[in-house]
Amino acid sequence: MDLQRFKANLALRLFAWRYIPVIGFCAPIIEEMNAKALRIRIPLGWRTRNHLGSMYFGVLATGADLVGGLLVMEKGRQRRKKVHFAFKDVQGEFLKRPEGDVQFDCAAGEEIDAMIDESLASGQRINRPIQVVATCPSLNGDEAMARFVLTLSIKAS
Repeated sequence: MDLQRFKANLALRLFAWRYIPVIGFCAPIIEEMNAKALRIRIPLGWRTRNHLGSMYFGVLATGADLVGGLLVMEKGRQRRKKVHFAFKDVQGEFLKRPEGDVQFDCAAGEEIDAMIDESLASGQRINRPIQVVATCPSLNGDEAMARFVLTLSIKAS
């Protein structure tokens, strides 16, 4: 694990347990982070498993929320801008039972950059949908286990 990812995971753990303990309880791990995308992994274990042996859908929704939110927070941090955000709605499509660790991918980095630019220029709140895909690579490769569309609302200053 490189130093930047180590620091990001430490910051995530501290932030989660301080402000949103349910995220800390799910024990997410940042796997990959760049200007265009973010990938986190949530391990399947006693904290995240349902009675059927697959990941509880509430944890899947938490992962989708987290990967999108972290990408926005990182974009704001990189630009040294205050970015206030919320998810106005969420749509989830649960395709298969994830019976292993789940990766959550959000490749909306460029869209988020454009939203921040638009909000800075207009001074208004900007709403756009972003997509998150949940996969279970250890069992199903890149096949989607769930797909989410979250309406992201951003106000930057």
